[in-house]
Amino acid sequence: MVATQILVNRMKHILGILAALSFAHVAALHAADGVGADKKPNIVIVLTDDQGYADLGKFGAEGYQTPNIDRMADEGAVFRNFHVAQPVCSASRASLLTGCYSNRVGIHLALGPKSKVGLSDQETTLAQLLKSQGYATAMFGKWHLGDSPQFIPQRHGFDEFFGLMLSADYWPGHPDLITNMPSLLAAKKREYPNLAIWDGEKQFHDEMSIDDLNHLTTWYTERAVSFIERNKAQPFFLYVAHSMPHVPLGVSDKFRGKSARGLYGDVIEEIDWSVGEILAALKRNGLDDNTWVIFTSDNGPWLAYGNHAGSAKPLREGKTTNWEGGTRVPCVMRWPGRIPAGSDTWDMLMTIDLFPTIAKLTGARLPDRKIDGLDVWPLISRQPNAKNPHDAYWFYYEVNQLQAVTSSDGRWKLQLPHTYHSMSGQEPGRDGVTGAYADKKIESAALFDLANDIGETTDVSSKHPEIVKQLEAEAEKARADLGDSLTNRPGPGRREPGRLDEAK
Repeated sequence: MVATQILVNRMKHILGILAALSFAHVAALHAADGVGADKKPNIVIVLTDDQGYADLGKFGAEGYQTPNIDRMADEGAVFRNFHVAQPVCSASRASLLTGCYSNRVGIHLALGPKSKVGLSDQETTLAQLLKSQGYATAMFGKWHLGDSPQFIPQRHGFDEFFGLMLSADYWPGHPDLITNMPSLLAAKKREYPNLAIWDGEKQFHDEMSIDDLNHLTTWYTERAVSFIERNKAQPFFLYVAHSMPHVPLGVSDKFRGKSARGLYGDVIEEIDWSVGEILAALKRNGLDDNTWVIFTSDNGPWLAYGNHAGSAKPLREGKTTNWEGGTRVPCVMRWPGRIPAGSDTWDMLMTIDLFPTIAKLTGARLPDRKIDGLDVWPLISRQPNAKNPHDAYWFYYEVNQLQAVTSSDGRWKLQLPHTYHSMSGQEPGRDGVTGAYADKKIESAALFDLANDIGETTDVSSKHPEIVKQLEAEAEKARADLGDSLTNRPGPGRREPGRLDEAK
């Protein structure tokens, strides 16, 4: 038995050495081709809105197909334990673009029309980071980090912008407003009489129409492809932040009625087409081997919308909660020769880690202000014996409520006492009209073993008091830095957002 184990260990060691040599050989080939230190990689991030964990073929999608993203996964890697920092629009996007927990940069929840706050110009975004390295930068899609011209993406490092400053559910044609909330609709019209589509710093359409809604995915895709073709001779950062599948759903005629899942499935199939168009543009322009493409979602599915929402199966709950269904999102990455093809991993990662990882790969200097993410390229590139460099991940929601803490290996999650909106046992809505949530409360800290209970069904805190103690210590670190409104801790590490009254 001992001799057998020694032989197994030696074989693992040899395989690890061979894998390392293989990666070194690939890196040498790239260096010889000018890819690496002498040629900076292009970065493409495709972010969908409210797409659930089970809403891709590789994650168990039902009733529709995602062949382009599935092929991207076969040529790259599937990440099954990839998380956003907060389970809602604005907060999630702030974290992605700054590498910070969103409450550190003063962004909470989803910013509404004529918001008095937005992303501060004192924060460094991915676009600004990469512009410092000579990158062309563009964003097509939903911004949602302040809808005033003071906060427009061009003021945060993007050379080009086309899309919405807000979520499409602020459009007066949203079925939920028309059906359920006529008084709110009237108030929204007074407060914000239209939902404009922006092209640069000018309004492309002053008021979005149903035809515009149906064309958003196509328009974003066409502009993304054009940007790639116009900037193929220089490094570029392309951020495509789809408005879909967030309600109200819109889809072009070329995909309407094509899936067995109805409108939601049609929308996902059009997003898959969009990814295919972007990948084809990279290949057509000879950029495949020097481009890192990341596909993910901003949070879990908005379950209250029923047949107009996705699925988080087998996870618990969805958007607006710090259960796994709210923060664990589908993720696929592709970079031929740098990310091993066909990789499928359960290593835990978070969007905050993309910023410092991209900085390291491109030679960019990190900002002087503190960020929360860490370089996780060894995990992404599947290097032997790579480990997550974090001690833990912190999950906040509402206005600075620390609701959960997770071990960085993704196994243990401590749900802290808090109230959350649940769709469990509730009747979901239909056809763009929402169902009602029920408020539920976690009375005392509960520990979940995600490796054996991904659906967070069984509290095992009594069986693992040492793990509870470790994660409670991590929660105290979070409170000492960023505070916690649930325990009345202020948080000295929090920074102010941008404010309209500071406009010069």
